[in-house]
Amino acid sequence: MNNLAAQSAHLADTTSIVIDEVFPHRAEVLWRAITNGDLMGRWMMKPNGFAPEVGNRFTFQTTPAGAWDGTIRCEVLEVAPLERFAFAWRGGDEANVGYGSKLDTVVTFTLKRVQTGTRLRMEHSGFVLPKNDTAYTNMGKGWVKCVETLSTVAGEQA
Repeated sequence: MNNLAAQSAHLADTTSIVIDEVFPHRAEVLWRAITNGDLMGRWMMKPNGFAPEVGNRFTFQTTPAGAWDGTIRCEVLEVAPLERFAFAWRGGDEANVGYGSKLDTVVTFTLKRVQTGTRLRMEHSGFVLPKNDTAYTNMGKGWVKCVETLSTVAGEQA
């Protein structure tokens, strides 16, 4: 299989969670809410060791399962102020099936100013199906709640 065919096969086996909404907040307000560790802890999970700098490694802690200690290992991949923020989201263990299965994904927030505020597109990409079905389903529901809470936290900062 050539490299292009291998990439296409890989992409066909993955899926993303995408939330795309317009918020009545300025881009600066949303940017601060998604790149400030204290605020992030209010709408998602409290990060440990977070800094919005490319290469920064930080963690989130959630419920352990089987061979997985519950630690989500992250690394900041991109910081384009007021436009794009991305980080790796890795966790789980190969020995786990269902909750806690091995996960190697990327979370990307893209902001765009619009007439009524700011369009926020959140994409959590790289879920390998069917291996990551449980994470994809659970996190899909979780991200909806997180983005709702993000709007509230951002509104408090405006």
